[in-house]
Amino acid sequence: MKLGERLAALADFVPQGARIADIGTDHGYLPIELIQKEIADFAVAGDVHKGPYLAAKENIENLGLEQKISVRFGNGLGVLSPGEVDTVVIAGMGGSTIVEILTNDPGVTRALTRLILQPMIGAATVRSWLVTNKWCIVDETLVQDDGRLYEIIVAEQGISPEFESIMYDVGMILWEKKPKLLSLHLDQLIAQTKRVLREMTNSDRAQQSVKFNEYVKRLEQLEAKRQCL
Repeated sequence: MKLGERLAALADFVPQGARIADIGTDHGYLPIELIQKEIADFAVAGDVHKGPYLAAKENIENLGLEQKISVRFGNGLGVLSPGEVDTVVIAGMGGSTIVEILTNDPGVTRALTRLILQPMIGAATVRSWLVTNKWCIVDETLVQDDGRLYEIIVAEQGISPEFESIMYDVGMILWEKKPKLLSLHLDQLIAQTKRVLREMTNSDRAQQSVKFNEYVKRLEQLEAKRQCL
């Protein structure tokens, strides 16, 4: 089984010998890869939706990996006991949903040593939560898969260094590393911000709001960063 670019990039951040949970595992492809390649020692494949849960269960049973991968039906980190795993992958969800998952089971979250997160939208929300809750962002990457750009954020427990507010959107480590896809990432952030501003200009009330001024400032900062590349 060959993983797509997105799942392969997630797998690259899993430490050797980790005990890992893949939350929202879909068909269980990531845990299967991690166990078959002997990267992880044990994995939990969790999903809140019955269809993906059953698909993962079938795939794992067909490969005879039930002793190494526990497939569980349930919501978020609620499928885990505190300390049962040390690493969690939460991918393919909105940033607010990821934050909700991490917040809903604080005992499980506190016992983790590494988070590997891939928000579909709202990456700034995820970075802000991590920094506020004493998780240090240790790595980030961008990956393009099937024509879509994905952000991956890796965090470990610790105090994060301070950085300017626009870096919650851009990604401080992405800015430091300057990967090839960073220009595309900035272009997309600029386009999203312009789209919001265009919608807000249809309302006089919206244009007079604090939010409008925040988006104007955000656009200026993003365009300044883009010119620095």
